[in-house]
Amino acid sequence: MGLLKSNIVSLMVTACLFSQVSSLQAAPPEVNAKHIFMIDAETNAVLYALAPDAPIQPASLAKLMTAELVFNALNKGSIKLDDEAEVSEHAWRTGGAPSRTATMFAKLKSHISIENLIQGLTVQNANDAAIILAEKLAGSESAFAAMMNERAKELGLTSSSFVNATGLPAEGQRTSLVDMVKLGAFIQQQYPEYYPYYVQESFNWNKIFQRNKNPLLKHDVGVDGLGFGFTQGVGYSAAISAESGYRRVYIGLAGAASDQERQADALALIDWAMTSFEDVKLFSAKDIVGQAALYGGVKSSLELTLDNDLNLLIEKDNIDRISASIIYDGPILAPVDIGEKVGVIKVWQDDLLLQEAPVYAAETVQSGDLVDRAEDALKELATGWIRKYL
Repeated sequence: MGLLKSNIVSLMVTACLFSQVSSLQAAPPEVNAKHIFMIDAETNAVLYALAPDAPIQPASLAKLMTAELVFNALNKGSIKLDDEAEVSEHAWRTGGAPSRTATMFAKLKSHISIENLIQGLTVQNANDAAIILAEKLAGSESAFAAMMNERAKELGLTSSSFVNATGLPAEGQRTSLVDMVKLGAFIQQQYPEYYPYYVQESFNWNKIFQRNKNPLLKHDVGVDGLGFGFTQGVGYSAAISAESGYRRVYIGLAGAASDQERQADALALIDWAMTSFEDVKLFSAKDIVGQAALYGGVKSSLELTLDNDLNLLIEKDNIDRISASIIYDGPILAPVDIGEKVGVIKVWQDDLLLQEAPVYAAETVQSGDLVDRAEDALKELATGWIRKYL
């Protein structure tokens, strides 16, 4: 892997940052949770990371995967909101009134509309609703778990393995905050017609009034989803989406000792995210961001550019900790066509990767003549490269 650290890139980034950022803000908040992962919705920039890839029990966060499959099925037309599902004995005993867990109190053998079940799932965090929906889509909860795992692979949730639709403790069930934040972001962005269920304050069903179990809604800080969980011995967890003004953030946290600690962590992180960052355009689309060594061509270097603007959300007191590098497989061999992808540009804050984007050839470079290729071949041999040109 060839690594190019361009002085041009470094100077352009530094100038851009200092020209747009003026005031300093408070340091990141101290948190009680053992795991944190927070990203900005627009730029995908990582704002806060604390052991985010560690395996954790999903608890009720698993219901996000259940909801995604239901929303996907609705979009495909395989189910409709006014379809009904029957309450099986398994759903009633495992997630209903006898279970003494979060429930919408579905009655055994009754029939409930998909829309009411979704409200039970998203508003009440109901385990019986999750199981009833799973059985409607797959015939059994175990078959639905297989669907969950297949869909998780499709969505790139590489650290997740689901055993049931509820997140109730089960051997082999695991996830990570990175996966849960990715899933929460996907739901919020892909299902605008169903996502508002998460912010619904309450709903009445079967003469039962059920209030939204999201404890952050009452704080009026822009929270509009998504899920909250608890596992004995692991602690309290959450997957949160919040929007204030023009900024939306996705937050995952796990390992808080109490609901109070979880709420305090979430509120502190949201406030910090909304007040302590500056939007900066590092490069505009088609800017020349650097050069790469080119072999076998009519010239020895290739100018590199971006297809889109490269924007970054940067903490205001960490400007001098930002660096950028262009990474490509090298040496690049001529001919090269304009627009051909040749590598990536990565932006770092110390050792934390904040943003990356593909870089493309900004020009077309034809193959050189026999002399050009022979000279480049000798250069490669001198530097340890072994490639065939002639």
